[in-house]
Amino acid sequence: MQVEVDPNEDTEWNDILRKHGIIPEKPQDPEPLIQEALVEAERKAYENRLEDKDLDELDELEDVEDEAFLNQYRQKRLAELSNITQSSVHNQVYGLQKPDFTREVTEASKSCFVCVNLTSSSSNNVESRRLSEIWRQLAAKYGDIKFCEMRGNMCIEGYPDRNTPTILVYKDGEIVKQYVTLMALKGAATRVEDLENMLIEVGALKESDIRLKKKADDDSEDERPSNFKTKSSIRKGVTVEDDDDDWD
Repeated sequence: MQVEVDPNEDTEWNDILRKHGIIPEKPQDPEPLIQEALVEAERKAYENRLEDKDLDELDELEDVEDEAFLNQYRQKRLAELSNITQSSVHNQVYGLQKPDFTREVTEASKSCFVCVNLTSSSSNNVESRRLSEIWRQLAAKYGDIKFCEMRGNMCIEGYPDRNTPTILVYKDGEIVKQYVTLMALKGAATRVEDLENMLIEVGALKESDIRLKKKADDDSEDERPSNFKTKSSIRKGVTVEDDDDDWD
């Protein structure tokens, strides 16, 4: 006569059977592990609560945070700013000639990321004009990355204009990312943030880069009234005003 046993039952008989390996051990209750993970996540979130704060935001927390704790993050932000300043040696878009491509792009990419924009020969290419505009903004903001520009048909003989703009990202002498037109992004509606996400993806930027945080602040300031004063401008006694002024 065979007796049916429910291995999930918590009985003394099942304990004996488990001890002798006749039935498997009862599965561990996942709830304590989940609770422990949640507590640990909350602890880390609290410890890292200042990770995304810039210097002005840290100053605003003087009344609610421990001074020594704040100073640790101030020193960290100052060190990050210093590193960015020292490595920002480009800050412009370099026009390329074909004979210089190997030196200015392939060889240069052994010391930094190099981004190349192969532009259209036609002024009617809206995407190409849009990317050239974004290229200038990125170059001014991220001087540790080298941004270059060249007409597609001057770089590659017979390169079809329909494939422009083409983005090539080089590192260590190799192409690590490419886009043929902006179709894979947002077409003519592509924004600076979309290219920043690409730079994060390839490792040219870190998600923690304080310049990305600054960009988010700038976007929110665009929505503020023209007579709005930032904390830094108030300190300096300055009022911030709007300025109207696939390879084939």
